[in-house]
Amino acid sequence: MVSHVVLFKPKPYLAADQRGALVASFSRALREIPSIRHSRVGRRVTHGRGYEQLMHVDYEYMAVLEFDDIDGLKAYLEHPAHAELAERFFTAFEAALMYDFEVIDGGLAAVM
Repeated sequence: MVSHVVLFKPKPYLAADQRGALVASFSRALREIPSIRHSRVGRRVTHGRGYEQLMHVDYEYMAVLEFDDIDGLKAYLEHPAHAELAERFFTAFEAALMYDFEVIDGGLAAVM
């Protein structure tokens, strides 16, 4: 399995209609791109742990999309619905990280 992990911080002055358009584009991608096997989105929570102070950027949101394999990820990235999502996303964020991971079940020893 391959996970596409996106952490992002929207621009503080992002208008409500721009946020809505980004959400709509994401929803369209989830509906129309068949290689997406699972998706999760979330908003950061803090609870007073010391490691929270180590973060240099407060990435307020995250999205994780899962694919069967790298070909599924590539199909997603090349799909017209992703092109629209990417255009809206890249104009909406102040900071972002995007990483792709090959994911397996098991402990850390299984990947190291």
